Order: sequence, then structure tokens, then C-alpha cells
Amino acid sequence: MTSPALAPVPWAEVWGQDTAVRTLQAAASDPANLAHAWLITGPPGSGRSTLAYAFAAALIAHSSDDVDTMQQVLARSHPDVTALRTEKVIITIDEARALVERSYFAPSAGRYRVLVVEDADRMTERTSNVLLKALEEPPERTIWVLCAPSDADLLPTIRSRVRTLRLKEPEVADVAELIRLRTGATPEVAEQAARHAQRHIGMAQRLATDESARLRREQTLRAVLSVRGVRTAVDVAGHIVQAATDDAKALTTEQDDADRASLLRTMGLAEGDPVPPAVRSQLALLEEEHKRRARRGLHDGIDRVLTDMQSLYRDIVMLQLGRSDSIINRELLSEIEQIAQAWTPQRTLTVLDHLAHTRQSLQHNVAPLLALESLLVTVSSGRKP
Repeated sequence: MTSPALAPVPWAEVWGQDTAVRTLQAAASDPANLAHAWLITGPPGSGRSTLAYAFAAALIAHSSDDVDTMQQVLARSHPDVTALRTEKVIITIDEARALVERSYFAPSAGRYRVLVVEDADRMTERTSNVLLKALEEPPERTIWVLCAPSDADLLPTIRSRVRTLRLKEPEVADVAELIRLRTGATPEVAEQAARHAQRHIGMAQRLATDESARLRREQTLRAVLSVRGVRTAVDVAGHIVQAATDDAKALTTEQDDADRASLLRTMGLAEGDPVPPAVRSQLALLEEEHKRRARRGLHDGIDRVLTDMQSLYRDIVMLQLGRSDSIINRELLSEIEQIAQAWTPQRTLTVLDHLAHTRQSLQHNVAPLLALESLLVTVSSGRKP
């Protein structure tokens, strides 16, 4: 494992992916190794986007000594790197079309123009088809870098036009050590955060530095364990949705306020000034964007809860199969053991199946509250409603 502090720019923030780094370094330095389109896959928190921008920086810079250019790319401020990371549930066709149009511009200052799609798994089939021609016949000196959890998340027609680079999943101990070095957390807190985050580096960092997030996670899982019937299933589902809504609001309010203030400054207005009619339409568009961001924040928050629930029922089925060496939720071991003894493995697997189905349904704009109520009824009964 390479220490980030010892790695050269632009690879300093890439952690635990030495094989992938060597592959991309070779591609950036030798056109014979350089595919025109790449797909970087790996589990959440494995560093897909970090690696994508490091690769973009190495491609755009004129040499390994061109640190200023690389730092610009890493800051997302260089004109030859264009990124698409949607704050909505899906990437829209219009966003994809705008990116494709951008791909036909020649590099303005660097060696290549690089287009990074951070959330390629959020493209529908129609949106993916917009990219096909650009991936088939890219302009000279244009490189595409797509990121997704798995190549199975993309259409076969997309997969056939890219070179796939699969990242490895880090070990809990390695993530804990990284979090300890980055945040100054105690070894105990860092280990618990890495374990509860299931080795997702970003989520582990948040858990290690936010005591309220750690407490909210524990309270939510204890509430799920307390579900005994339809009434408690409905109550707990409402609690989860409300907590996710509050969490999303806390994360987006500051950014929303900054966006609004920036727009007003651009128009020569201060907060509290009368808003001219000509500016009202732009504010209305900004507010719509904020609503879309809030919806994605809510969906992401609920998905994190579902991921935590999957870890809980995964622990239960592991105990039922006689495995106790890799329990994620050790702090709830007593409650987990009780359920493992009371349930059959088939019942636990039914809950896990419905959990996976619920996560998939939420990606297609199913109402979160209804989806969670249905899921928790399954939890309480062992049967899908």
C-alpha cells in the first residue's frame, strides 16, 4: 500500500490502488497503451473518482514536472477537463448531449481533452445511447473516463467500447489506518468507522469525525431490530425517511445558500435587495436545481440506511451459517445472535433479497416511504407483502 504522502502529484490522493496507478501511469506516458475510453469500476469508497482525476491530470499535463497544470485539473478548474457528476437521481439526456458536444472541442492548453463521468451507472438506456457514437469515433486527443461500481451497471454496447480497470476493495484495517492518519481519530473510533462503513473511505471518514452520524446509525439499526409488526414497521419507516430528509437538508442548505448568494452577486444584488423581474426566473431555475439536489440527497441518505441494514442481516445470516469471524455490527452482537437463533436462514435471505430490490426500486423514483414500509413489513413477517 502506497502512502499518499509519499506518492507524486497527481497520484498523491490515490490510496491502496497501486496496480491501477501503474496501469494508468503507463497509459498516460505512452500513446501505444492509451485507450480512447476507460471505465473505472470498484465498490463505493474505493476511490474511482479520485483515480479518474489523477489520470486526467497526468494526461493533460505536458510532463511529470508540469505540477501547476496537474493541480488545476485536480481542482476541476482546467479548461481541458470536463466533469459530469449529477446531483439528481439520474443523468439526463440533455446533460449527456452537452458533454458529447464538449468532447469535440480540441484541447485548449493541454495534451488531451478529458471527459470524466463520475456517475455513469446513473444513465438510463436512452441516455447511454447518446454517448455511443462519441465513444465509437472519438476525436483525436479526446479521452473519456467513466466511473461506476461495476461494469454490469452499464449497457453491453458501452462496455464493448471502453477499457475496464477494476479497483480492489481495501481491508478494514487499512481503511482504519488511513482514517486515523487523515482525521486524528483514535484507533478504536477509526476501526469502528471503517467497519461500519464497510470499507467505504468517504463514509468512514464522516463516521469518524461526526459523533451524531455514528449515533444516528446505531439508533436506526436498533429501531429496525425493534420492528415487530405492521404498526412498528410504519413508524420506523417514517422515522428513517424523516432522519434522511433532515440529514440531506443539513448537507445541502449551506451549498444552496452559497449558490443563491453567488447568483445575486453576479446580478449586482445583495441579500435582501428587491429582486427585479428579470432575475426572478433565474432564481426560480436555481430553486428547481436545489430541489433536485435535495431529492438526490434524500435518496442517497436512504440508500446509506439500506446499506447499513444489509450489513445487519448479512451478520445474521453469517451467524446462522456458523461464521462469526467477520461481524460488521459487533456492538449489536447480542441482538443479532437472538435473531439468528429465532429465524431460519431462508427468512434472513428473504429480507436481504427485498433489501436489494428496495435499493433498486429507489433508483427508479419509487416513493421512499412506501418502499421502506414494504421492506419493514417483510422484516417483521419474513414474507414479502
